[in-house]
Parts: sequence; structure tokens; C-alpha cells
Amino acid sequence: MSLMEKPEIPAVPAGRRPGRPTLSDEQLLDIALDLFLEHGFERTSMDAITAAAGMAKRTVYARYGDKETLFKAALKRAIDDWLVPVARLHAAEGDDLEKTLLRVAQMLLTNILSPAGLRLLRLSNAVSVSMPGITADNTRMGTAPTLAYLADLFRRRLLPADAPGPEADEAALAFLHLVVGGPASTAAWGVVLDDEAVDRHTRYCVRLFLHGALPVPGSGAIERENRRLKALVGQAAQLLDQAQARLRAEG
Repeated sequence: MSLMEKPEIPAVPAGRRPGRPTLSDEQLLDIALDLFLEHGFERTSMDAITAAAGMAKRTVYARYGDKETLFKAALKRAIDDWLVPVARLHAAEGDDLEKTLLRVAQMLLTNILSPAGLRLLRLSNAVSVSMPGITADNTRMGTAPTLAYLADLFRRRLLPADAPGPEADEAALAFLHLVVGGPASTAAWGVVLDDEAVDRHTRYCVRLFLHGALPVPGSGAIERENRRLKALVGQAAQLLDQAQARLRAEG
């Protein structure tokens, strides 16, 4: 290039200021989530979010409209980050039900006690009073796929075929509360168990759940036999009444 030639300057797309980055939705939501966690929903302004992201406010408003919508999207992003895919839970299944439940429990606990999981728990707790609806939605989004998987597993592998429909759903909820809920709740308040304590808790609670949820041996057979005997007694009483009626008629 000669001294008289001017260097070619790249064209700036219309509507964008030179040097102003446009982050992806994922990057923006991660930044917003960090600010919401650090300062809380009320004390985190859109100005602070756009400044931290280095984006124009009009760009952020164009994507999300208002702070609450951005907050909901950030929560969903956090849920998507730590939610264990159901396909991975299915892949953990084996012939031994107790070992299957132990693997599933370890996967769920590892996920909820990860940095992303703890971030989500603490943020949910922080807004649970001021924004209960959002917290409820968060809980449903985060637990519904896991509960559905567990209920299906218990129908297939644990409960008798004639068990009432809601029993599998109740068993799934009990398993999640017993095995995962304790360490998750304490971690959300800053008390994180070490790996040995988590493993000990998991093994104990899986055994407690499994042997408490199993039907009593023979209870179904005994109940069916009782119904059969009652029916026979009823039939015998009817035959006796008929015989007595005939005797009275002949006498």
C-alpha cells in the first residue's frame, strides 16, 4: 500500500455503534443471573445489567421487554443448565433396583450441589417471598421431568400392578424429598456436605426409601384370599337361606 492510499475501514451495520458488542442471549442471561444473585431482584436495575453486559438498553428491552421477563428467562436458563436429562436417568438403570436408585440419586445430588444448582437454589430462596409465583414455576420446571421419570420407574419396577394410580406419583415425590431435598435445602443456606457425607446420606436414604416402599410380602395375596373367602361365605349364606325356605314350604 502506498502512502497516498487510505486503508479500507469495515462498514458498521446500520443501527449499531462501533465497538458496541452484541452478546448472545445465553451470555446476557448469565450476566443478569449473576447480578440478580449478588444483589437480589429489587436492587438489580436494568441499567446495571446493560452496563455489565456492555449492551445498549434498547437492545436488551427489545429482547425481553422488562426486568421481570428477563429475570424469568435467566431462571429458565439456570434450570436448563443443571437439569439432568431424562435420557441420562434411563441410561443409569440396571437389573438391581437398589443400585439403579443409588445411581439416579447420585446423579441428581451431584447436579443440584453443583455451582449452577446452588446458584439456582439460592436465587429461588431469595425471591420466594416477594415473587412466589415465579418460584412455583421454577420448582415445576425443575422437578416435573424428574418426578415423571421416577413415577414411571416405580410403576415398572417397584409397585404391584394393581397399585392405585397416584401411588407412583407419591412415591416419586417422597423419593425426591427424602434423598435429594435434605442436602439441597442445607446447601441453599450455605451448609454444603462433603463428598463422604453426601455418599453416606444417599446410600442410607435409598435403602430407607426402598425397603419402606416395598409392599409387605404376601399382603396382596392375603387380601385377595380374604375377598375370596368372604364371597364363599356370602354364597353359603344364600344357599342356607334357600334351603330353609324350601323346608318351611314343604312343612
